[in-house]
This record gives sequence, structure tokens and C-alpha cells, in this order.
Amino acid sequence: MSSGALFLMGVFTITVLIDMPIAFGLVLSCLAYLAVYDSAPLMVAAQQYVVGLDSFTLLAIPLFILAAQLMNGAGLTQRIVRLCAAIVGDIKGGLAVVAVLACLMFGALSGSGVADVVAIGSLLLPAMARSGYDKGFSCALVGSAGATSTIIPPSIVLIVYGTITDTSVGKLFMAGIIPGILLGLSLIGVAIWQSRKHNWAGGQPFTWGELRAAAVDALPALMVPVLIIGGIRFGIFTATEAASSAILYALLIGFFWYRTLSLRSLWDNLKSTGESSASILLLIGASGLFAWVLVAEQVPQALSTLLVEWTDSKIAVLLVLTVVLLLLGTFMEAIPVIIIVAPVVMPVLAHYNIDPVHFGILLSINMAIGANTPPVGVDLMAACKIGGINMMQTLRPLSWMMLAMTAVMLLLTFVPELVLFLPRHVQ
Repeated sequence: MSSGALFLMGVFTITVLIDMPIAFGLVLSCLAYLAVYDSAPLMVAAQQYVVGLDSFTLLAIPLFILAAQLMNGAGLTQRIVRLCAAIVGDIKGGLAVVAVLACLMFGALSGSGVADVVAIGSLLLPAMARSGYDKGFSCALVGSAGATSTIIPPSIVLIVYGTITDTSVGKLFMAGIIPGILLGLSLIGVAIWQSRKHNWAGGQPFTWGELRAAAVDALPALMVPVLIIGGIRFGIFTATEAASSAILYALLIGFFWYRTLSLRSLWDNLKSTGESSASILLLIGASGLFAWVLVAEQVPQALSTLLVEWTDSKIAVLLVLTVVLLLLGTFMEAIPVIIIVAPVVMPVLAHYNIDPVHFGILLSINMAIGANTPPVGVDLMAACKIGGINMMQTLRPLSWMMLAMTAVMLLLTFVPELVLFLPRHVQ
């Protein structure tokens, strides 16, 4: 690796250690590199920052965030939780299973792990505490289940990855369905096992009447994934246009069906969307600049050469990248990791004939695990804040959930057809 690349990584590491915001650390390290090595005028930094944001697909991010805000404000979250509770009934650990199912369903609306955790956790964490569930277990479960939103369409993480690597977002959305379900099933297995072990209660007894009423009440929410995936699948609209359609749908449902939205709540949702989108896009621009410097220093070529000399096994390369991503995900948020890593590893994927759709899903699962791993662990942090506990209280139950998610990731690594089946066969 060149001295310039080492200098860049060294400055960025220092900014991380002194707890500087990641976006500022990325920009500062790039400016320091350009000033010291004089490889390009400083104006290039501003140009590359803008280039990193110059994508029609990235417009889907604020649009999907707004759609999720509107759907939550329209009361779709409560109706999803009611439907899940009606399906599960009063089995042992029923509330824990409801939490996972509700996170999976809301993830198909929000595309954001933190939004999923906040929406579902605010409703279910107090209820689980009243029913005797250990708070550490409950927060770890909601944080882990909420993180599946990074895999389940319309995942913001997959949108960013697809934009950066020029991979079809529609194919990534299709590829995320089976892995998302498998992750949910693995967490449900842990939830039921732990609940039976500690004799934690379920919810209300199952009745067909309540199931029918809850299903009818939640039907508008259940139609959102059909609208998004179906529209993209049949070529009716792109991911960005699907997000716009979801906003229109949410407005119609909120104002005219449930009548729970108001002009005041719409304004509040717009402000919240602006704040969330700005923080994400600030990171994307900074990460794009950082990735440009890495490419200029030929880091992708150096990594590809190193791996080619070390092994000719596709699986070995994927496992090595998995370890690297898990380490990065422990200290950084998903979006900067993706924007920095993806351009670097694309030549490696091409050399080993690794499908970028397959790798994109594995990368997203790595980021989901990282989102629940201290010290950063943004999804776990959000759940603990709602639950009113310290992150350290979640470590024991969290270990089982991370083990389950890692097992699914390894299964998908060794059996790529589980990821690629829908993108290949659903044309």
C-alpha cells in the first residue's frame, strides 16, 4: 500500500479515536492528504463531494424516509403490531415473537433500522417490561430485529450500495427477501427458546375474530411492500419513483382512510425527514470523496493483487471480507463503511466472479450485526434508550442473537442461491 493511502488511513483513524463525527473525519483526512501530497487542487475535494451525491437513485433515500414517517404518523405501526399479536396469540414468548414479526413488517415500510427500532420499540418495550421480560433481552431483541431493515426492501443501505456499485437496486431488493425472512426466523427461534427458558408470557389468546379484524385494519399497511416490490418487479417504476408512490399512498391513507394525519403532523414529518436525510447525505458525500482518494491511490488494485496471491478460493475471500466488515461495522455506521469499502472490493469481486448482488446482501447483514455491536451499535443504542437501560445489560442475550444472525450469514455465504434465486428466476 502506498504512503499516501497509509497517511490517509492514519489521519482518519486519529479522527475516529478522538470521537470526531465520521463525516467530518472523512473530509478532514482527504483535505490533509491533498494538502500534504499535492496530488490535486483542493477544489477537487468539493467537486468529488458533489459527484458522490449526483445520483437520481439517492433521491429515494429522503423519499423513503418521508414515506416511513408518514406511515408511522398515520398509525400503521400500531396496526402492524396488533396484527402480529393476533397471529401469535398467547404462546410462551409471544410478545418477543410479536416484536420480531412487527420489526420485519415495519422494515418493509421504513428501510431504516433505527426508524424500525424506535417505532416498534416505543410500543412493545414497555409492554414487554410489564409482562416480566428482562429489559436487556427485550432491547437486544428489538435492536437485532430492527436491524433486518438493512436487508428487507426498501432498504436504504441497499439503495446506497446499488448506487455506489452501479448494481440494480431492483435486483438487490428482490435478493433481500429470502435472507430477511431467514434472519427473522433465526431471531424468532432465539426468542422462543429464551422465553421458554425464563417462562416469559405471551399475549392475548388467539381468536379468528381478532385475526380477521386486525388483518382488515392493517390491510393498507400490508399493501405498501406489494406496491414497492411489485412496481419495481414489473417495471412500472424505479426505486426512486417507488418511494414517491409510497409517499402519495401514505398521504392518501393518512388523510382519507385512517384520518390520523394533519397538516401540522405533515409539517413535523417534513422537518424530521430533512434532518435525517441531511445527516445521511452528508455522510454519503464525505464517503464518496474518501473513496475517490482510495481509488486514486490504487488501493483496490493493491487489495486485489494481495488476495489473488494469497488464495484462489471464492469462499475464502468472502470470509476474509466478512471479518473485515464485522470489524469496521463495530466502529462505524453502515453507510460510510459501504461507500468506502464497495469501490475498493469491486475489482476483487470481478476477479473471483462473485455476484455483486450476493456480496451486497452479505455486506448488509454484516452492517446489521455491526448496528448492534458496542461501542457504536446505533440500533442497539436506540433500543436501550427507549428501554431506559445501559448497553452493557444487553450483552449476554445479545450474544445469542448475534450468533444466530452470523449463522444465517455463513449459510448465505456458502449457499449463494438462497440470495440469488429471486433475482435470477423472477423476471
